[in-house]
Amino acid sequence: MEESGHGSWTYCVDLAPEDGKRKTRRRGGFATRAEALREMKAVLDGELRGVYEDRRVTVASFLRQWLAVKKEELAPNTYAGYEACVERDLIPAFGHYRLPDLRPKHIELWIAAQRKAKRGKVTVYRIVSTLRNALNHAVRAWGLRYNPAKHSVPARPRAAERTCWTPKEAAVFLRHGAEQYADQLTDLFEVMLGTGMRRGEVLALHWSDVHLMDRKLYIRWTLAAIDNGKIHLREPKTEAGRAWISLSPRVMAALHRQAVIQMANHPDGRLEGLVFARPGGTPLRPEWVLDQLRKRTA
Repeated sequence: MEESGHGSWTYCVDLAPEDGKRKTRRRGGFATRAEALREMKAVLDGELRGVYEDRRVTVASFLRQWLAVKKEELAPNTYAGYEACVERDLIPAFGHYRLPDLRPKHIELWIAAQRKAKRGKVTVYRIVSTLRNALNHAVRAWGLRYNPAKHSVPARPRAAERTCWTPKEAAVFLRHGAEQYADQLTDLFEVMLGTGMRRGEVLALHWSDVHLMDRKLYIRWTLAAIDNGKIHLREPKTEAGRAWISLSPRVMAALHRQAVIQMANHPDGRLEGLVFARPGGTPLRPEWVLDQLRKRTA
């Protein structure tokens, strides 16, 4: 232990050798000797127990480091949800705590305040789940002894019961679209109902993956809007998401109509780009398509 310049303290300790080489940890900038000594003891205790809780790491800095790691692993839309939870709620609520000082009671008090403010149950669940996931990462990396959010996550709210159209209801919807609209969305909904494709899969469908002669198409891409803003095209999350789908006569007819329209509008009469798109070839916005589906369903 030694006093450095500008009135700060530094500690230096020899740790267990790695690969036969001496390993030394030296840290400075502590305001008092007691603070430097406490940190040195934490380092030595971490060496003994295998867990090192760095008291200079705040919850805010840790969460942002965790986000940087997750950005490389997650789909953009999923990452955007995590980032919103961290920046909008977790850092304002807990960011000022030192990471080892965060306790279950801090999280429970925050949850109680959110309930009192009539915050949505699903929203609170997602926020605390995000915190638990992040702190699990700290525990796995031997940066925390335990996860203070482990038992604080509220029960997952039960999803609203979904209803499924009968074949008769689906036929009524498609007939209504053909009679009242007869537009691109009419064919898009025909393809969705006739194949079971997800909205993002239909919106990302390229003509290069449609094989009309063979009566089949291939799901290669899916499309999502991040926070209903930037459009992102990516591969399906799982290998099973990339699949061939056989086409019924009705779906074939819908795709054929769109093919005729696009070839008529293309200078060279070619089929290329997205099957369902804006006049300039840019993707349709997923939220707009969903809004139109709801309106036409009503």
